[in-house]
Amino acid sequence: AIREDTVRTGMETCNVASYENAFNELLSNTSNAYQHVALICAGVVLLTFVVSTITNNYSQVDKLWSITPFVYAWVAIVDTRTRLMAILATIWGLRLTYNFARRGGYSWPPWAGDEDYRWEFIRKGQFLTILKEPIPWTIFNFSFISLYQNLLLLLIASPSLVAYTVAKECPSSFHQLNAMDGLAAMLFLAAVIVETLADNQQYNFQTEKHRRKEQGEKLTGDYAGGFCQSGLFAIVRKPNYAAEQATWVSYYLFSVAATKRAWNWSGIGFLLLLQLFQSSGWFTEKLTRQKYETYNAYMKSVPLYLPNPFSVLAMRNQSAKKIS
Repeated sequence: AIREDTVRTGMETCNVASYENAFNELLSNTSNAYQHVALICAGVVLLTFVVSTITNNYSQVDKLWSITPFVYAWVAIVDTRTRLMAILATIWGLRLTYNFARRGGYSWPPWAGDEDYRWEFIRKGQFLTILKEPIPWTIFNFSFISLYQNLLLLLIASPSLVAYTVAKECPSSFHQLNAMDGLAAMLFLAAVIVETLADNQQYNFQTEKHRRKEQGEKLTGDYAGGFCQSGLFAIVRKPNYAAEQATWVSYYLFSVAATKRAWNWSGIGFLLLLQLFQSSGWFTEKLTRQKYETYNAYMKSVPLYLPNPFSVLAMRNQSAKKIS
């Protein structure tokens, strides 16, 4: 028998889909959003694997990273909450797509464009030595780059599927937006704003650094060090990565608002995303330390993702003194 978790609000109850119910939706004879997003995801997995193998450009998933989550969200629209979620996911996606495009991520033909520099180092065995070999690399490309990452993108958008289930199966009182929806929306937009500021700061810094190099100008300050250490980057080392994680933790809160429970299966998405950023952050900084000799000192004074409140307060006091 399929287990269901029961939610009670006043005299009303609602059977909220559990892990088993989600799989049951996939196997249902009736067409539904679960089946549609699964088919889209399977097609994208196959497409990215084949194209990356043929072109030797392994950033094919990167090109779709900012697109597929909001596509999944639109597939799941059935009421006001799911529509709000899709709109917010689209705002996130369009902004991130623009940022990826201006950094050279897209070009013609569409499978070209810049490749994330980290894939080259991984192919050389700097993450796992065995990946230098063709067969292990092909397995890694399929299992992690193409399959796992695309499944992760589906999972971070899966709160939309939970809200979709609630809208279809629960009483009308569960469909109404509540305070948790408001909190989720505000936190989501705040995270998008922070990520926008961080990406703009990074882009402007790198653009100016390369301009000075091309003009033969002397590099001073952060430009001499080679990496941005001011603004948001003085608070945490990866503010854009931190905001990206916060975005999808906030998105999960919509499923909490829908189910009126603190935990449901779609939380797997943001948990796996946090884990991915821990490992990718570590590997990225390993490469950065090799490139910039002053980065070790920067690491000792500035946290990776979570700001030190005492440091932030000290920076604020210093800014206030400068203004006065």
